[in-house]
Amino acid sequence: MADKLIIVESPSKANTIKKFLGNNVKVVASMGHIRDLPKSKLGIDVEHDFEPQYINIRGKANLINSLKKDAKAAKVVYLATDPDREGEAIAWHLAYILGIPENEVCRVTFNEITKETVKESIKNPRKIDKNLTDAQQARRVLDRIVGYKISPILWKKVKRGLSAGRVQSVAVKLIVDRENEIEAFIPEEYWNIYAELSKNKEKFVARFYGKDGKKLELHKKEEVDEIIKNIENGKYIVTDIKKGEKKRTPAPPFTTSTMQQEASRKLGFPIRKTMQVAQGLYEGVKVEEKGTVGLITYMRTDSTRISEEARAAAKIHITQKYGEKYYENRYYKTKSGAQDAHEGIRPTYIDLEPEAIKDSLTPDQYKLYRLIYNRFIASQMASAVFDTIAANIDVSNYNFKANGQTLKFKGFMSVYVEDKDVKTNEDEESKMPELQIGEEVKKEKLNPKQSFTEPPPRYTEASLVKALEEKGIGRPSTYATIISTILDRRYVKKEQKQLVPTDLGKVVNKLLVENFKDIINVEFTADIENQFDEIAEGKEPWKQVIREFYTPFEQEVEKVDKELEHVKLEEEVTDIPCDKCGRMMVVKYGKYGKFLACPGYPECKNVKPFVEKIDVPCPICGGVVQVRKTKRGKNYYICENNPKTCNYISWNKPKPGEKWEPEENKEPTKKTKKKTSTKKKTTTKKKVTKKKSDK
Repeated sequence: MADKLIIVESPSKANTIKKFLGNNVKVVASMGHIRDLPKSKLGIDVEHDFEPQYINIRGKANLINSLKKDAKAAKVVYLATDPDREGEAIAWHLAYILGIPENEVCRVTFNEITKETVKESIKNPRKIDKNLTDAQQARRVLDRIVGYKISPILWKKVKRGLSAGRVQSVAVKLIVDRENEIEAFIPEEYWNIYAELSKNKEKFVARFYGKDGKKLELHKKEEVDEIIKNIENGKYIVTDIKKGEKKRTPAPPFTTSTMQQEASRKLGFPIRKTMQVAQGLYEGVKVEEKGTVGLITYMRTDSTRISEEARAAAKIHITQKYGEKYYENRYYKTKSGAQDAHEGIRPTYIDLEPEAIKDSLTPDQYKLYRLIYNRFIASQMASAVFDTIAANIDVSNYNFKANGQTLKFKGFMSVYVEDKDVKTNEDEESKMPELQIGEEVKKEKLNPKQSFTEPPPRYTEASLVKALEEKGIGRPSTYATIISTILDRRYVKKEQKQLVPTDLGKVVNKLLVENFKDIINVEFTADIENQFDEIAEGKEPWKQVIREFYTPFEQEVEKVDKELEHVKLEEEVTDIPCDKCGRMMVVKYGKYGKFLACPGYPECKNVKPFVEKIDVPCPICGGVVQVRKTKRGKNYYICENNPKTCNYISWNKPKPGEKWEPEENKEPTKKTKKKTSTKKKTTTKKKVTKKKSDK
């Protein structure tokens, strides 16, 4: 019989903690939540002050009985689920199931799973934080009410099985709004003139600035031609030089959001994958000569705060490996509104360098651990220093500017440089010769360049997380779920890492925004998140938040339902007649996108695939080019006459007047497809086997 029972969420976390404790301690896993709202009904007693009607999760009866048996046999029970609101809620449900009194000192949390932290935390248990569980309950109840009340309207008007979510619908709205901006964007022409200059055969580039010291914007080729004509044979004289020094400071340690963004940019990891890999690094990895240890601190945080112990360890590491001048004691200010319950994400053991333990990690674990490790070390290092030079060069009364910089001291850039969504040349070296005021430099050539303004870019997973965080939508623990949900529901799809709304997503978004504009908007969603924070801090009762929300929301739902009762969504009528009854078929939306259906349903149930066409003719025969999808959802382009009289087929959308190169673009034959498919299955099998062996 064990004196102490410790209940955590996952088996891997349980296995790691077991190794730190004696034989009189038993560690078991709850396998996540054990109680939740029922799936088959609302599960909230609206008539009795929104009391949640929790039930034991189906399939967990044996686990619950086992936990009860272990708890009865132990002298002390500690609930050591994750140190966030979700973890606190799981602990609260466990306490209810096991009959642990509300005021019992039974809650233990680990910001990092190391021997020292685990033992110290068990010595200092606390009561379950009811404010945190109330905040989680408020979120769960509010989300259930919104989804349960709005989703049936989607079933009636669009398609059965669709669902609306309070936060996910706002994320879809952001993506649809961006797509609308892109589609409505009208490019504007502008020009630049670059002068390639040299001194003593050392070349550098100056960019056109203006005339008589005033900045000029160039929008027409005629303007550019006039300027080039006036300066073609002129003398290029240096009229001003400014030298300086620029410092670049390191980025702070990771928060959940910045880790997700950077792993997406640098490693190409989807947000969900980043969190799965990070969870494994936090819960424990078997490292040679060290045993099973948690390699990083808790990975759901919006704080950049670092413990003094970690700061001291970083100082020793940096001064010994790089030298005193590379170290700088840095404190980072956590952004306004952050919960700051945990440290920033950092390695738990500074002596476990990524390269030293590479063989103990899977390739993905190694990549993410190296990212976290290097980011943290760099955050405690000195700034990089650049020598800068800016020169004004005049020809006649026209002005050019040249800028250059050279890296003087690498500092933190020896270890890590943060990526950016929009690439710039801000910190790249661009050398220039030593120039003197009044001297003439030689013109090698003039390069006029035509450009067009570009629309805002589509969101990627990284930039969407950044936008959600900036707008106060969701919290660190929810970003991965938000993105996974909108992809799984097929409201959004990925194209070359970009998030693109599907036709289904656009239709659902239009219906929700037009009819629930007070719910499906950024400001409301951000305000609700702030109210959840107020609940977590004990400043507001959770049921009061639900009460204030419910009455106007219920009235809005009833009003919309009544208004839409006799309203039929406008359907796109095609020029394709139904094969069975002759009516013109209409466009409908299904799980996998558009399809054609007879408007005479239910008398006529005829349906056909929807064939998308583009406005560029076939490069070979001039026929109509259709857009089709592979089984994996990738677009390809094929002539409607293929294979009868034309063999055009391509992965790439044809452009007017382009020549087709079949050997590069040809769609794989059936034989090739079969081989590819077999190879992919084999690879998948290997991966699964590897994961099992890892476990």
